[in-house]
Amino acid sequence: MIRLGEAMMILELHRQGLSVTAIARRTGRDPKTVRKYIERGVEVPVYGPRNAGRPSKIAPYMEFLRERVTAFSELTASRLTREIREMGYAGAYTAVKRYLAAIRPDHDPKPYEVRFETKAGVQAQVDFARFVVEFTDEPGVVRIVWLFSLVLGYSRLVFARYVLHQDLQTLLRCHMQAFEAIDGVPIEILYDRMKTAVTGEDDQGHIVYNTSLLALAKHYRFQPRACRPYRAKTKGKVERPFRYIREDFFLGRSFRNMEDLNAQLVEWLDTVANVRVHGTTQRVVAEAFAEEQDELQRLPEHRFNAVLKLERRVTHDGFVAVGGNFYSVPDRTRRIVEVEQLPDVVRVIDRGVVVAEHPVLEGRLQYRIDRRHRTGRPQSRPQERRTTMIGRLGDHVPLRSLAVYEAIGASLAMEGRP
Repeated sequence: MIRLGEAMMILELHRQGLSVTAIARRTGRDPKTVRKYIERGVEVPVYGPRNAGRPSKIAPYMEFLRERVTAFSELTASRLTREIREMGYAGAYTAVKRYLAAIRPDHDPKPYEVRFETKAGVQAQVDFARFVVEFTDEPGVVRIVWLFSLVLGYSRLVFARYVLHQDLQTLLRCHMQAFEAIDGVPIEILYDRMKTAVTGEDDQGHIVYNTSLLALAKHYRFQPRACRPYRAKTKGKVERPFRYIREDFFLGRSFRNMEDLNAQLVEWLDTVANVRVHGTTQRVVAEAFAEEQDELQRLPEHRFNAVLKLERRVTHDGFVAVGGNFYSVPDRTRRIVEVEQLPDVVRVIDRGVVVAEHPVLEGRLQYRIDRRHRTGRPQSRPQERRTTMIGRLGDHVPLRSLAVYEAIGASLAMEGRP
């Protein structure tokens, strides 16, 4: 004898046109049992006195669940359970999970995986994942965004933010934000062989890391480690959260813009992902993190401030382009300047003097204007001597007042008198 919910599931699948064999395969029941309940039609199976006549709590939500899975086949059972509970569902999560397992497309069995666990505070895993989104503020415009994620190996706490680039500056900035969010630093961080982290191997097969990443690691006192080639499963603790975020958070939602996307993500991390009972550890993530945080290394006294230096030309309207965005410089700045890129700041230097400093802009083709740069008055440089060029290249004569030359002329005229 099977439960009422399973009987309703068999009838629903039969109504959708699935064969007896297909229904038996999805429900794990014998085909004869499936056929028997199909032949009974809407007849309710007979139960003992305790369950007699009890309606299925999930039945009113089957059509909604089927539509959601049809539209987004990868939505998690926990996400869908939350959705129907907001609609009034008072049944068990397991009933939803069983029903979803029956109506999802078939998937081939996956091979067993070896699980590697780490002690508290020892390891975190970092990676980027690609997402495609259409913001409601820009209808019809499809954008590619990247999800940076840092997952602590022991507690499974997730720090994640969406960004528009995978460049080195973004990678360093996201590390700093993650360390400040968890208020500590793990002993080692595991990376896939992303180009911003790993530049290749030397002639002896040793990993060569990006020098700026090494500078960041030295400042925060962690050891970077690269996973073996073609072995993304080595980073399973961060690979699985990517799928979890995609299926439980991203799918089936709408976002106004990048800021709204990250605001919704942070709320979901705080109220769902990092307070759930983790399926592998069987512990509440936040409670496990409370233990792990004490084992993390303390943050250094000062933020990381290593820079990437490059030369840029100032546009005719007074901007320098950095990372696809534009930053203002003061009026009268020279046409060629030096730019220092920090993880979260852009500095513009003219003849050794910092003339502009801006927070890094996300996205592309955005403008950052400091109104103080548009005074219309020349910049005073007391440390510089004004010079003009005459004669051959390299010959310079200081500018002097005309009164100096009049005095010299008068003196020469006096000397020429008899």
